[in-house]
Amino acid sequence: MTDDLGLFADEPDDRRRRAPDPERFRRRKRRRLVTALAGLFVLVLVGVGVLYGASQIMQIGAYDDYDGEGTGDVVIEVKPGDTVSAIGRTLAQQDVVASTKAFTKAAEENRQINSIQPGYYLMRGKMSGEAAVAHILSPKAKVGRVDIRGGMRLEDQLAPDGGHTPGILTRLAEATCAGENPACTTSEEMHHIAATADLKSLGVPEWAIADASKAEPERRLEGLIMPGIYDVKPGESAENVLRDVVTRSAAALEVAGLPQRAEGTGRTPYELLTIASIVQSEAITKDFAQVARVIENRLQQPAMRLGMDSTINYPLDKPSLLTDPKDRERPGPYNTYMNFGLPPTPISTASKEALEAAERPAEGNWRYFVKCYPDGTSCFADTYEQHRAYIDEARARGAF
Repeated sequence: MTDDLGLFADEPDDRRRRAPDPERFRRRKRRRLVTALAGLFVLVLVGVGVLYGASQIMQIGAYDDYDGEGTGDVVIEVKPGDTVSAIGRTLAQQDVVASTKAFTKAAEENRQINSIQPGYYLMRGKMSGEAAVAHILSPKAKVGRVDIRGGMRLEDQLAPDGGHTPGILTRLAEATCAGENPACTTSEEMHHIAATADLKSLGVPEWAIADASKAEPERRLEGLIMPGIYDVKPGESAENVLRDVVTRSAAALEVAGLPQRAEGTGRTPYELLTIASIVQSEAITKDFAQVARVIENRLQQPAMRLGMDSTINYPLDKPSLLTDPKDRERPGPYNTYMNFGLPPTPISTASKEALEAAERPAEGNWRYFVKCYPDGTSCFADTYEQHRAYIDEARARGAF
C-alpha cells in the first residue's frame, strides 16, 4: 500500500500538464461549428444555383401566347421569299399573335404552312398561335387577289343571263374590300382614275403613251394590263392600285418582248399589241398563229376590211363573237366592217402567246376563218366560197 501511494505521489509534472484544457476544447468546438456552417452555406449556394439554372432553362423554352380565335380585322402582307419565322414576326409586330414563337411552334405541327403564297391575308387581333396557323391556311384568309386572264377587258361585260360579268377595273376595285368594315375603292373611282390620271405617272410604257393618249378616256388603258395574278392591298386608293398594276404590267410586257418584238414587222409596238388582242379575242391558243396570218393578209389588201366581230362587240361590251347586222351597220372607230385598218386601241388583254403569234404569223394565204368545232377550233379558208362551206359545217356541228 505504501509503494502504491508513493508511485502516485511521485507522478511526473508533464503528465499532469496533459490533463484536459477547457479553453482548448472550446476553440476546437468553435472551429468545427464554423466548418459545418461553411459547408452548409456552400450546399445552399449550390442548391440555389441549380434551381436558378433550371428556371432559366424553363424560361428559354417558354413564350408568350394568346388564347382563342382573336377579334377584329388585321390585314398582313406575306412577301415573296418570307420564311415561316418572317411571317411570324410580321404577325407579332401587328399583334395578331403574342410572339413569333407562338406562331412558329404551332406551325411545326402543320406541313401545309410551307404552301402559303405571297399576298395579303385578313387575320384577327390577339389570336393564339394555333388559331393563327389554322386561319392563315384557310381560303377565307386570302384577300386582294385578282386573276386577270387573256381576253379580259377593262369594262364589265354583258352576261348571257342579262347580268354583268365584272371587268378588270371592277375586279380591282372589289379587291380593295376586306373585313367587316372595309374602306373600299369603288368601281366608279377606279374608272375615273383610269380615264383621267397621267399615263406616265401610272406606269404606262413610253412607247404606248402617244397612242393611248389619243384613245377615248375609258379605253386608254385597254390592253396595257397583262394577264397574271395581282395582289391588291385592301383599303388602297384607286390611283395606287392602278399604278402598281400598270407598272407591273409594263414590266411583264417587256418580258413578253415589247417593244422589241415589233422590230422588222412593219408594225409599231402598239399596233402589234392591238393585233395580239384581236387574236386573243378571236381564237383558242392553238389557232393564234393562223388567225394572225388572216389579219395580216387582210391588212395587206388595200381594198379589204378587217371585218372582225370581236371589234364590233368591243364598244358594246359584248363578249360574243356573233354580231347583229344592226351593230355591223353602226358607225364607230371599232367597226372594222366599215373602217379600214386596225381599231384605235387593243380590245382586250393579250397573252405572251398572242404576242408571239402577232409577231410571227403562220405561213398561209388564208383570208377567212370561222369557229367550226365545239371546242373552239377554227377552219381557215383562202376563198369566200370555201369559207361559206365551213360555216355550214360549223352549223351542222352546233359550233356556230
